[in-house]
Amino acid sequence: MGGHDGHRRRMKERFLKGGLDGFADHEVLELLLFYAIPQRDVNPLAHRLLERFGSLAGVLDASPEELAAVEGSGESTAALLTLIPALSRRYAISGRSFEGAIMSSADAGRVLLPYFVGETREVMYAACLDGKRRLIGCRTLDRGGNTGTGVNVRKVAECAITMHAAAVIVAHNHPSGVAVPSREDRQATMELKRALALVDVELVDHLVVADGDFVSMADAGMLD
Repeated sequence: MGGHDGHRRRMKERFLKGGLDGFADHEVLELLLFYAIPQRDVNPLAHRLLERFGSLAGVLDASPEELAAVEGSGESTAALLTLIPALSRRYAISGRSFEGAIMSSADAGRVLLPYFVGETREVMYAACLDGKRRLIGCRTLDRGGNTGTGVNVRKVAECAITMHAAAVIVAHNHPSGVAVPSREDRQATMELKRALALVDVELVDHLVVADGDFVSMADAGMLD
């Protein structure tokens, strides 16, 4: 057994016995990189990634293209590292079912916030509700870049009609980290409310999400 093999075995055993407590960020990256690069010492690459992106969060938030461009990295490394936040988001969604009617912004937040876990691009979702405000389902409406995406009235209406919804709650995130509705958000939301009313669908709320928190435009009186 070579030195690298012994190091990998010890790292894996350490994780299996105690989790990630006590692991430095570069060691966490090493542990992940073992599975993308099976035959090479990944410690230098772990340090290069941290230097390039500033933190473990920065590495996991980076795009596949940015990750693949780092010396010693490649497609497999980029795929594995971008899988982590996507998997975390799927885990959060699958572990939080909601029973009963969605009657408040707090209820809406419990349903929709998991969809934004680890998301670095601006994304918009619609939660479609039946006549008793029970959740029918959630759908992705738009996925933009770091600079954002707008409210697509047609997509929201199509989603509501397809799912036979009586009401809709939309939510989008601000990757900048500030959960404050912009003027464009307010204007687009009022346009959406009017358009949905034409097909007898109520716009219940529009949540603006950032850093695990949200602002309810309904609670703020912006849907009146």
